Amino acid sequence: MAKPEVFELSNGRIAVKLTNVGATIVSLLVPDAHGNVADVVLGFDSLDTYINDNAPYFGCIVGRVANRIKEGKFTLEGVDYSLPINNPPNSLHGGNNGFNKVLWEVTDYKTTENPSITFKHHSKDGEEGYPGDVMVTATYSLHSSTSLKLEMEAESMNKATPINLAQHTYWNLAGHNSGNILNHKIQIWASQITPADKNSIPTGEIMAVEGTPFDFTTEKTVGSRFNEVPGGYDHNYVLDLGEEISGLKRAAKVKDPLSSRVLNLWTDAPGVQFYTANYVDGVAGKGGAVYEKQSGLCLETQGFPNAVNEPKFPSVVVYPGERYRHNMVFEFSTE
Repeated sequence: MAKPEVFELSNGRIAVKLTNVGATIVSLLVPDAHGNVADVVLGFDSLDTYINDNAPYFGCIVGRVANRIKEGKFTLEGVDYSLPINNPPNSLHGGNNGFNKVLWEVTDYKTTENPSITFKHHSKDGEEGYPGDVMVTATYSLHSSTSLKLEMEAESMNKATPINLAQHTYWNLAGHNSGNILNHKIQIWASQITPADKNSIPTGEIMAVEGTPFDFTTEKTVGSRFNEVPGGYDHNYVLDLGEEISGLKRAAKVKDPLSSRVLNLWTDAPGVQFYTANYVDGVAGKGGAVYEKQSGLCLETQGFPNAVNEPKFPSVVVYPGERYRHNMVFEFSTE
């Protein structure tokens, strides 16, 4: 029986620690402009905490379906499905025991040239209410001296099912324990968002960001219009502006002005959820750190929220014999 473990990938510039609990990024060390190294992801010291008490979803892969499904219900091929309501009135990030809670199998682990690790999970028919057996793999690799790549694949073996995986790391480029990210600068290559109702379910509309507090088409500080967004940012952006290189389009760029650390995010997903840790409130984290609201930011590349119930959105349904693929690159630099 697999046990919770920590694995390290390092290439001399980036060092990332991962655990098979939720295929989770536990820490990620990158240098600033002066060569000073800091851990830029929020997390916990103990793997037990990731298993039992990771309410914010620090660092993990969430699924079978990331984000919210309205009232935990959907209909597929004439069958009605009901999911756990773990974020009332909705189902969130795969339910009570989503992919973030399972022990993934490690099927490949290379620490020498081009370090990489592959995690695998067999999600059984009926797991958390979802139909069909699904085989999921997630491969993290340091595929260049300055970047971490994540390649996710899933195959539905016997029934149509929604699949929408997301990587849920909270970033603070000044260091995980350095306070809020409202001074971070961000640019998101999206001219539109999917506006949501009071329960964070998209209305089905596509709304232009121009002239609104959601406009990050040019670089701005996260806090520049933060007070105009009730509760903080937790919105899905439609990635429609980014240049494309090697099949991945540019999604977002984040910069910490103090350390000059920069994160560029590339993806082949249609959307990215920009989330400012609004529900992180006094969480005991690594090394004695206490994480408050806005202590990190998430950029969860994904299919659109509640897409399984919204015919106007890109479909997240995968049929037997089809393969779901979702790739992203986190590229680090200083400027």
